[in-house]
Amino acid sequence: MNTGVISVRYARALLKAACEQGIEDKVYAFMQTLAQSYLQVSDLRMTIESPMLPKGKKRKLLEVACGGDCPKLVENFFDLVLKEDREDLLQLMSNDYVTLYRKLKHIIRGKVVTATPVSAQTEDKMKEMVQSRAQGTVEFNTEVDPSLIGGFILEYDTYRMDASVKSKLNAILTQLKQ
Repeated sequence: MNTGVISVRYARALLKAACEQGIEDKVYAFMQTLAQSYLQVSDLRMTIESPMLPKGKKRKLLEVACGGDCPKLVENFFDLVLKEDREDLLQLMSNDYVTLYRKLKHIIRGKVVTATPVSAQTEDKMKEMVQSRAQGTVEFNTEVDPSLIGGFILEYDTYRMDASVKSKLNAILTQLKQ
């Protein structure tokens, strides 16, 4: 069976159970932390998938990777995943839960990349602009990339606006080459 299908089924079941208990927001935070832990700690996946590590230690490790103090539902979810020997899909399950939750709650991810750090006020204005156009809640991230020279790049949903000096200089360079 396709591993993507399996991970989505587990994530969907977790989301349904979390919604029934009214803790879907809390589980979302834990699944986001778990997904980030997989990205930041390269050995986590290998350790969790190791057949030499007892399931009890794997569960403790997963709880730590989630930030600790997990709700009972998340603990039970980990127990089920470990019992069914599906720990190799946990990274996908956490990512799928995050995706399903965002779809359910109409959350759109947005990002602005600037050449220099921007004030909180400017960030809030950009977030409000994206929220008004996207008709949903926006999770907004800001990044600094000095190679842009000036201006910004705004991305959300499938929209991308590049108003950076770097891209304008590249466009001029391309025109001059023709």
